[in-house]
Amino acid sequence: MLKTYKFRTALFFLVFWGVIYGTASLRAESTKDKVDAMQEQLNQLTSAVQRLQSTVDSKFGLLQHLVEQTADNANRMTTTVDALQQKINAQSEALGGKLDTSSGQMQSLNDSVDELKSRMSKLDKSIQDLQNQLQNVQNPSVGGGGQQPGAGASPMPAPGAGAQGVVPNGPGGGQAPPLQETYQAGLRDYNSARYEVAAGEFHDVLTYYPQDDLAGNAQFYLGEIAYKQNDYAGAVKAYNVVLENFGGSPKAAAAQLHKGLALINSGKRDAGIHELRALIQRHPQTPEATQARAKLNAMGIRIVAKAP
Repeated sequence: MLKTYKFRTALFFLVFWGVIYGTASLRAESTKDKVDAMQEQLNQLTSAVQRLQSTVDSKFGLLQHLVEQTADNANRMTTTVDALQQKINAQSEALGGKLDTSSGQMQSLNDSVDELKSRMSKLDKSIQDLQNQLQNVQNPSVGGGGQQPGAGASPMPAPGAGAQGVVPNGPGGGQAPPLQETYQAGLRDYNSARYEVAAGEFHDVLTYYPQDDLAGNAQFYLGEIAYKQNDYAGAVKAYNVVLENFGGSPKAAAAQLHKGLALINSGKRDAGIHELRALIQRHPQTPEATQARAKLNAMGIRIVAKAP
């Protein structure tokens, strides 16, 4: 009986520990599976992070390359723009110099034409006076008892003389210098860059012959002398006198052109542009208007040339 009890007790403990061990084994295997599964997920997550990091690094490298390439292109574009701007400035300066040279040549040509016109006008007047004298000789008055050829004829006025056929007196009562010789001397001295001497001769023309056609030319060259000496304010004043007092002078268009250029050179850009526009509107078909359009175009101000 006792043996049976001991056997049952031992069997009970054996079964109990077997159950405990089996449960522990199952729990251990379940925990290991969970740990293995978590380790696998961690490995996968680590691999995904590494791939993502690799992708980010690749994209960042590409982006950095694009940024560097864009910066290089921007630098090259800036260099190109600077070079183009310098080229445009150089061309503008060269064009301005050509315009000034061309303007000077045109002025010399205009002077020659004006002088020729003046001489032709005086020659026509002399021929007319001679014809009148011949008619008086050929048709003497009946009551005068007849005149000998050339006896009562009035002398022909000398070229450059005043309205009465003699050189007019100056403001102080002295004899005035001859007009043509004084004006031509002023031109020669101006072209030889003897500006002070030329200014005095042009002032003599204005002082003694203020109503003559050459007075407007002399006033214009006073402005040219100031312009050549970079006295732009003085040049503008002289050109204004031409435009106000000698509006019908052949130098009026040139005076307005050079007034506009003097204003631009003195920093008064808007006033100079306004003057050039006014010249184009007032004298649209003149060479000076063509030069004004070229100057405005060189400054980036588009002026469409009018059809002739």
